[in-house]
Amino acid sequence: MANEEDDPVVQEIKPKQQKVELEMAIDTLNPNYCRSKGEQIALNVDGACTDETSTYSSKLMDKQTFCSSQTTSNTSRYAAALYRQGELHLTPLHGILQLRPSFSYLDKADAKHREREAANEAGDSSQDEAEDDVKQITVRFSRPESEQARQRRVQSYEFLQKKHAEEPWVHLHYYGLRDSRSEHERQYLLCPGSSGVENTELVKSPSEYLMMLMPPSQEEEKDKPVAPSNVLSMAQLRTLPLADQIKILMKNVKVMPFANLMSLLGPSIDSVAVLRGIQKVAMLVQGNWVVKSDILYPKDSSSPHSGVPAEVLCRGRDFVMWKFTQSRWVVRKEVATVTKLCAEDVKDFLEHMAVVRINKGWEFILPYDGEFIKKHPDVVQRQHMLWTGIQAKLEKVYNLVKETMPKKPDTQSGPAGLVSGDQRIQAAKTKAQQNHALLERELQRRKEQLRAPAVPPGVRIKEEPVSEEGEEDDEQEAEEEEPMDTSPSGLHSKLANGLPPGRAAGTDSFNGHPPPGCASTPVARELRAFVEATFQRQFVLTLSELKRLFNLHLASLPPGHTLFSGISDRMLQDTVLAAGCKQILVPFPPQTAASPDEQKVFALWESGDMSDQHRQVLLEIFSKNYRVRRNMIQSRLTQECGEDLSKQEVDKVLKDCCVSYGGMWYLKGTVQS
Repeated sequence: MANEEDDPVVQEIKPKQQKVELEMAIDTLNPNYCRSKGEQIALNVDGACTDETSTYSSKLMDKQTFCSSQTTSNTSRYAAALYRQGELHLTPLHGILQLRPSFSYLDKADAKHREREAANEAGDSSQDEAEDDVKQITVRFSRPESEQARQRRVQSYEFLQKKHAEEPWVHLHYYGLRDSRSEHERQYLLCPGSSGVENTELVKSPSEYLMMLMPPSQEEEKDKPVAPSNVLSMAQLRTLPLADQIKILMKNVKVMPFANLMSLLGPSIDSVAVLRGIQKVAMLVQGNWVVKSDILYPKDSSSPHSGVPAEVLCRGRDFVMWKFTQSRWVVRKEVATVTKLCAEDVKDFLEHMAVVRINKGWEFILPYDGEFIKKHPDVVQRQHMLWTGIQAKLEKVYNLVKETMPKKPDTQSGPAGLVSGDQRIQAAKTKAQQNHALLERELQRRKEQLRAPAVPPGVRIKEEPVSEEGEEDDEQEAEEEEPMDTSPSGLHSKLANGLPPGRAAGTDSFNGHPPPGCASTPVARELRAFVEATFQRQFVLTLSELKRLFNLHLASLPPGHTLFSGISDRMLQDTVLAAGCKQILVPFPPQTAASPDEQKVFALWESGDMSDQHRQVLLEIFSKNYRVRRNMIQSRLTQECGEDLSKQEVDKVLKDCCVSYGGMWYLKGTVQS
C-alpha cells in the first residue's frame, strides 16, 4: 500500500443512509505487492473474460473497498480537539464512522465458481441424454400491483440492495496533509475569537463546564446489554444500601461465615452495622449465618415441585436449620417424616446448607466457626433465644417428643464428633449412676414428708419439679411448701400466693431468692417492667409461653443490655409472683402431654379495672376444674357477684382468660389439642 503523496491513490465515496463506502486504489508497482496473488483473486472474481461488469478490469486486484459502520448513536459527548499556542480548541462532532475492509469480491468469486460448476454439470447431462425431455410450461400474467404490496416491495431487502447497486459513485480528489487546501480546511477547527466577551459560555465553574462538555446520556444506557434479573455485579451491588447488599448476598449464597461477608462488603463497612443487618435476614447456625426461610420463600409464593404454600415451606426449612443447630448431621428421611413434605422440597432445603455423605447423611456445609462464637457472645445469646422460640413453635406444630430433644444446642459447645461404642457404654453407666442417686434422694425426701406434721384440711401442697440439674441437691432439701388458698373465702383475703401478709410484704427470702419487687438492681427493674407489661396485655400465661415471650423480648433488645446477664426460671417465676400475679393450680388430667412448664399457669390477680372480681371467680373455677362449660361459668359468676351479668361482660372475661375448644372452655395455654 502506498504511503507517499505522489502514489496513484483514488478515493470514491458512496453515501447511502448514513453509510459510506470508500474505494481506494492499491499501488500494484510497490515491491510489497504480490502480483501472483492479485492476478489469482481477479481471475476468481471476474473469470477469464473481462467486460464492463468486471470488478477488476486490469485483470489484477488493484483496489480495495472500505465500508463504514456507525460507532455510536449519540455523538454529543465527543469533540475534535486542536492544541495551538497554549490554547485548546474544541469542535463538536455530529457523526463518527468507522471504516472496515469489505470482502464483497469474495462473494462474487464464490458465485462465479458455482456458475461454472452448474454449467459443467449441465454439459455432461446433455451429452448423456439422446434427446431433451419435453416439459410443460405454465404461462401466468401478473396482476396489477396494489399500493400496500408496492410499499412492502420498496421496503424489502432485495429492493434496497438493487437501489444500492444502482447508486452512482462520486469521484473525489485527495489532498495531502501539507497541501494548502488541507491547511485551509484545518483553520475551521480553530476558534476565530480570542476575547473573553465572545466566550461567555466558558465563564462557569469547572463542574458546570464538564457537565456541558459531557452531558449524561440516556440513549447509551439503553444500548447497554441487559443482564439477567438474578445477576448483579459487585460494582452495582455497592451502590445499594447496606441492608440491601446483605440481603442480596445472603439470598444468593444462602450460607456464609461472617468473615467472608465482611470481605465482600469492603473494608470501609462497620462490622457493628453489618451485625445489626445480618440478624434481620439470617440465623446463626454453628457460628455461620444461614439466610432466613421467609427471604427465600416470600409470602404468597409456593413450591415449584409440590405447590405447597410458602408458610409450610418456611416451617419445614426452619426445622432443618434447627436440626443443624443440634448436630452436624441430618437424615433426609427423618426430615421428610416429620415435615410431611415431598422429597424434592426436602432436598432443596438440605442443598441450601449441607452436603451429602455416603452412608452417613447430610453434613452441614461449613465448619464450626468458634472464633465468631467467642468474639460475639451477645449475638450468640440473642440467636439462642430466637432458636428457643422457634423450637417451641416446631414442637407444637410437629408434635415433637421433648424427651428425645437435646436440652442445649451444640452451637455453644463446639462441633460434634464421632462417639465410639465404649464411650457410649461408659456414658450410659454414668447416667444410670446419677439417676440412681437422684432416686435415692427422692425416696429420702418423701420419707421426711411422711414424718412431718399433717397438713391442715383445705390446704393443697404445690410441689414444683427442679429444672436445673446442678442445683437439685440443695433445692430439693430447702424447697418450702407454698400453700395456696383456693376456697371461696380466700378470694378476698390478703394472702400473696399463699404466703402470710407479714412475709409477703417483708424483706425475707422469697423461695430462696431476694424479693424481685423490692430489689433495686437494674436487672430486677427491667424484668419487673417486662412482666407487668406482659400481664397487662395477657391476663393468663403459662410458664412456657412466658419464657417464649421473654426470649422474643431479649431478641429485640440491643447488644449488651442488662437482661443478657442471665435470668433463671426461678427468678422469672418469683418476679411474676411479686408483680401481683398468682399461680393457678389447674388440675390437669393424669394422661396429659403437657410439660411441667406448661402446667404452671400464672394469672394477673388485680389489674385495676371493673372486671377484676369476675376474673378472680373465673380463676377459682379453673383451680378446681380442667375444663368447664359456659353455662356453669355464667351461673357461678352470677352467684358470686350477686348480679345478673350481661352477655358482653361474660364474653369479655372469657376472652381475657380462656379459649374455647370442642364446646368446652379452658384457661389459655392449657388446652391439649
